[in-house]
Amino acid sequence: MTHSLEPIVFCDFDGTITVSDNIVAIMKHFKPAGYEPIMEQILAGKISIHEGVGAMFALMPSDRREEILEFVLGQAGIREGFGDFLGYLRSKDIPFYVTSGGIDFFVKPLLAPFDIPDDHIYCNGSDFSGDNIKITWPHLCDEHCSNDCGMCKTTVMRRFPADRYERILIGDSLTDFEAAKLADRIYSRSHLTEKCVELGVPHTPFETFVDITEDFKKREGEYKR
Repeated sequence: MTHSLEPIVFCDFDGTITVSDNIVAIMKHFKPAGYEPIMEQILAGKISIHEGVGAMFALMPSDRREEILEFVLGQAGIREGFGDFLGYLRSKDIPFYVTSGGIDFFVKPLLAPFDIPDDHIYCNGSDFSGDNIKITWPHLCDEHCSNDCGMCKTTVMRRFPADRYERILIGDSLTDFEAAKLADRIYSRSHLTEKCVELGVPHTPFETFVDITEDFKKREGEYKR
């Protein structure tokens, strides 16, 4: 069965494109004094990601930027099949957007080898002009979201109307679940899979982007291109 909606992909970064969560890795490696109770409050849902991530990075001196970046580049790891998946999407003229709660100073260098247009990468910003790192928030929640996301994935997705686009989400964490509610198709792993199972939300589990590419190829007949 074919349909006329245009497929468009929204993909999480930390733990999805990369094999680990880089913000968690940074905090556990550099251990800025006072970060642990903030992280515990985030995980317990007592404070928002917006508030918590900003507070944790504010504990770190700006002059450690290059040291932090070197650490992330050395340990992040790109999930198997990501480059080939992008190549497949480009061959089919399917738009791809990164929707990341990560920070620009490490997200964009990690993505640089893949030639993703800058305006297709949604993430948080950073300011190293002061003594300590300041996170900036260019993609805050719109009037339809009250979760204080910091980088609001549902706000980004709402810019692509459901009557025109088949909105496809790829993600791994609970922070992707609000976006999953708007998606027409979900590729999930880890905590997002658990949440989808718990609430009976249709999803396709994956471990690598090879799995996703194979599923896209199986579905090719659904589209009138």
